[in-house]
Amino acid sequence: MSQAGPVQPRVAFPPNWTSRIVTVAICAYVVYAAQIVDFTWARFLTGLDQGRRFVARMFPPDFSADKLDLLYGGLVESMQIAILATVFGTLISLPLGIAAARNLAPAPIAWAARGAIALFRTLHPIVIAILFVKAVGFGALAGTLALTVASVGFVSKLVAEAVEEMSMAQVEAVRATGASFASVIVMGVFPQVMPRFIGFTAYELDSNLRNSALVGIVGGGGIGAPLFTAFQRFDYDFVLTIVLAIIAIVMVGEVVSGWMRRLFQ
Repeated sequence: MSQAGPVQPRVAFPPNWTSRIVTVAICAYVVYAAQIVDFTWARFLTGLDQGRRFVARMFPPDFSADKLDLLYGGLVESMQIAILATVFGTLISLPLGIAAARNLAPAPIAWAARGAIALFRTLHPIVIAILFVKAVGFGALAGTLALTVASVGFVSKLVAEAVEEMSMAQVEAVRATGASFASVIVMGVFPQVMPRFIGFTAYELDSNLRNSALVGIVGGGGIGAPLFTAFQRFDYDFVLTIVLAIIAIVMVGEVVSGWMRRLFQ
C-alpha cells in the first residue's frame, strides 16, 4: 500500500490580500487627504475652544414676543413647504418609478425614465433652490419647487427598485385575464408596492422638514431665512431658539412618519 502524502494544515481564515491592499490604500489616502485640507490636531483643538465660546453666547435662548412671532411664521411656512413638496414629489414619483422598472416598462422607456431620475438626483437641494430662486424669485415657491425635485429624485428611484423586487406571479395572473396595462398596475403592482411607497413618502416628509430650513438660507422661504438673518446680526440667543424649534418639528415629523408606516402596513 502506498502511503498518503503529508497532510496540509488547514487555515481557518485564509488571508485576503486584495482586501488588505485596498484597506492600506484607503488608509494612506485618508492620511494624504487630511494633509491636503490642513486637518491638524492643533487646529481641531482651537476649533473646540472657539465652539465652546460660541455655544456659551447662545444661552439663554430668546423667547421674547416679537421673536416668537417671527419664529412662528417661519415654522409654519417651512411646514407648508415640506408638505407641498412631499405631496407633489410623491405624486410624480409613482408613475416615474413604475416607468423606470425594467420588469414592466419597455427598455427604451425604462432607460429614459432612469435617466430622468439620475438627472433629478444629480444636484443637492440647496443648489436646486439657488436655481429656482434665480428663476422665480425669493420665497416659498422656490423652496417648494426645489424640494419637489429632490423628492422626485429620491422616491422614484426607491419605487423603481421596489417594483423590480416584487413577485411577478400576481402580475402575470392579472395579465392572463386579458386586463389592460392600467388594470395590471392597479391590481397587480399597487397591492405589492403600496405599503413600501407609503413608507417612502413618510420618510421623504421627514427629510423635507429638515431640508426646508436649508433651502430658506439661500432664499427659498421658511425658517431658514430668519436663521440666516440671526447669524448675520450675531443674534445667537435667537439662533438657539430657532434650532430648538427645528429640532422639535423634526421630532414631531418623525412621530408622524412612524405612525403613517404603521397605519398602512
